[in-house]
Amino acid sequence: MKRLSGVVAVSLVAALFGGCASASPPAPSGTSASNDTPSVATPSAVRKKGSVRVVRTITTGLDVPWGMAVLPGGKALLLTQRNSGKVTRVDIASGRKVAVGRLPSVNTMSSGGEAGALGVALSPHFATDRRVYFDYSTSVDNRIAWAVYRRGHKLGRLHVVLKGIPHGTIHNGGRIAFGPDGMLYVGTGETGNQSLSQNKKSLGGKVLRLRPSGRAAPGNPFHNRVWTYGHRNVEGLAFDPAGRLWASEFGENELDELNLIRKGHDYGWPATQGKTSNPKYTSPVAQWGTSDDSPSGIAWADGAIWMAALRGERLWRIPLNGAKLAAQPKAFLTGRFGRLRSVVAINAHTLVVATSNRDGRGSPSSADDRLILLRVR
Repeated sequence: MKRLSGVVAVSLVAALFGGCASASPPAPSGTSASNDTPSVATPSAVRKKGSVRVVRTITTGLDVPWGMAVLPGGKALLLTQRNSGKVTRVDIASGRKVAVGRLPSVNTMSSGGEAGALGVALSPHFATDRRVYFDYSTSVDNRIAWAVYRRGHKLGRLHVVLKGIPHGTIHNGGRIAFGPDGMLYVGTGETGNQSLSQNKKSLGGKVLRLRPSGRAAPGNPFHNRVWTYGHRNVEGLAFDPAGRLWASEFGENELDELNLIRKGHDYGWPATQGKTSNPKYTSPVAQWGTSDDSPSGIAWADGAIWMAALRGERLWRIPLNGAKLAAQPKAFLTGRFGRLRSVVAINAHTLVVATSNRDGRGSPSSADDRLILLRVR
């Protein structure tokens, strides 16, 4: 890991702990939230334009792939399959799938329900502790747990670190990501119970910030696990190279959002969705009609957030200049592969996208669900 200069280190701490509103944001550079040890590179020019091309299909025959984490070296992924609870290792070059394990007590509910095996993230110390973290559903709640990824591609015993995240047929959140501060960030939903979003004592409708042990992280604004509140359903989390946390969020029939996550802020649900003039609430950086988006996973690559859209059946490129839009978002792959659930950056110029056509709301082909390799240009 590169040692941070004094200026970059101050900017990183300010971005994570609430300094974004008053300080000039640091310029983006290049890393990925799924790296073993996040680092901050030197600033680079803002990329207002860019595109992707499809390289090939990596593998097919998956059952609602949901969470993806890049293994060290960038040659393989760990992914969760929502309905079955399976955890699978996928070789990016060959597409070979290896069964790694299965998450217990996963409740798939009825067709079209949103619970199951959800997010996955590698420990910041994966090289030494070999821990993989999961967000998954039981019949009564959503939970965070870790297991050791053993040599020979097998998961060890599951260690639950947080129980009691609200659970429902809809709006289970589920994305998890370790930040540059070593803490685990968790996106949760309000399960259709709108009152949970504004209740700072509830874990629903929030972005949580945890120690790896599951306890509340030091410096949290409400002296519990809550980092931000007023969310409807957060299914995408990604850090940019300057340490800013971005989140995708489902709106209700009107506007979906890309939000910059700031310590202690209220994002307005259920009082508002989309941009607002009410100073009580934090407006999104970008917004879309729900028919164009319904966002799930997001990733940072080449100066932009890339957002997978379910109902919109497309991949959005959202170019950023610090904490602001650098240009209007642009859509790719529209209607080509159906519903897109997750996107992960292998490096600054390579993405993997997962489809979600077997989630009860799509029209699957015989090859679905699949992983697709993309080249950023």
